[in-house]
Amino acid sequence: MIAGRFGEDGELLFEIELIANNGERFPVEALLDTGFTTGFLAINFQELEALGWALITPQIEMETARGNEFFDIYEGRVILDGQEFIIPVHVGDELFDILIGSQWLEMMELAVNKPRGILTLKMVASE
Repeated sequence: MIAGRFGEDGELLFEIELIANNGERFPVEALLDTGFTTGFLAINFQELEALGWALITPQIEMETARGNEFFDIYEGRVILDGQEFIIPVHVGDELFDILIGSQWLEMMELAVNKPRGILTLKMVASE
């Protein structure tokens, strides 16, 4: 289970780890973006340089809150809830936060109780 925190404007924030090709781990705070429905992770090109991830597909057009934008898709490695995952990562120019997308909710349970300060993500056991 990952305990998250609420940001100043009510954002849902979780600490995850990005794993570089050389095995180095980078703990980062990521914003859960429930509007990012088609992916697992989105980062800015600047973060990509230290990670050395491999390009899978260049210039995929996606609709965002700011209109249509282009993203490159990279193969990334992350740790969430103590487990390592290899996932497609959307990489773009205009991302100010590291975003985790709602695709994680296909395998994880989100618990939110803002009045009690409860914010967690945990893996759901497969049946």
